[in-house]
Amino acid sequence: MRRLFPVTDQTAPAAAPAPQAQPEAPAHLTDLVDREWTLDELAEAYAYPAPLTTPGTPATSDAPHRWLRANMVSTLDGAAQHDGRSQAISSDADMRIFGTLRGLADVVIVGAETVRLEGYRPARARDAFAARRAADGQAPAPAIAVVSASLNLDFSLPLFTSPLVPTLVLTGAAASPDRIRDAEKAGARVIVAGDGPGIEPDRAVTALADMGLVRQLTEGGPRLLGQFAAAGVLDELCLTVAPLLTVGSAQRITGGPVLPDPERFALAAVLEEAGFLFTRYRRI
Repeated sequence: MRRLFPVTDQTAPAAAPAPQAQPEAPAHLTDLVDREWTLDELAEAYAYPAPLTTPGTPATSDAPHRWLRANMVSTLDGAAQHDGRSQAISSDADMRIFGTLRGLADVVIVGAETVRLEGYRPARARDAFAARRAADGQAPAPAIAVVSASLNLDFSLPLFTSPLVPTLVLTGAAASPDRIRDAEKAGARVIVAGDGPGIEPDRAVTALADMGLVRQLTEGGPRLLGQFAAAGVLDELCLTVAPLLTVGSAQRITGGPVLPDPERFALAAVLEEAGFLFTRYRRI
């Protein structure tokens, strides 16, 4: 894996900057070119902004209360999956980054359809991230938060019955009381984050942050990511661009109504391995 080029902070506009040569990469990164990065090096590269506030922090703090990043993969022609799953367009390096992002997160937010299609299991504790998580006061593994309006989920699956950290279910006030009881009986914690049948994105991420889950990661699917993007609560997008063409009519990484105006994100970093581009964009 190699860093393609150093990227300067583009999240704030500058006034008529003069043309400048590209700066050299920091000295501690120059030895990372053309070799496999360790998980610790990837963790440094993908670290969440610091500090993030936690419940009880004085209201005068300027630090963000939470940070929601998304991790998605797309082909060159915009497909977010092939034959219904994302694994076919992924790579070993993509999965290393996938694991790293999970290793840094307090909570992984995922839509119910993605849970069903991708066969989600509980997040596991990994020795490579144990010391880092302990130092940051995190649980041994991130919680999985499943977003579902219908609660049409198989609560007998290990995701609900045997997670290291209790699984969360995010739903709306119109959810079936019987299905809520089924979820809670299986060991899940149900969070109502909307007045209708589904969640309200801002209420969902705020409810998680109020529980101390401030380092937030969503893995989609496209409809859920579209909701977060449309609501303006998505802070960062980690997008893997796979050097593949699938043609067909597969979903894009987001789904939903068109935004009135496109939202601008700024490039924060680019890595490359075997033709796969691993990009990070932050909302301006």
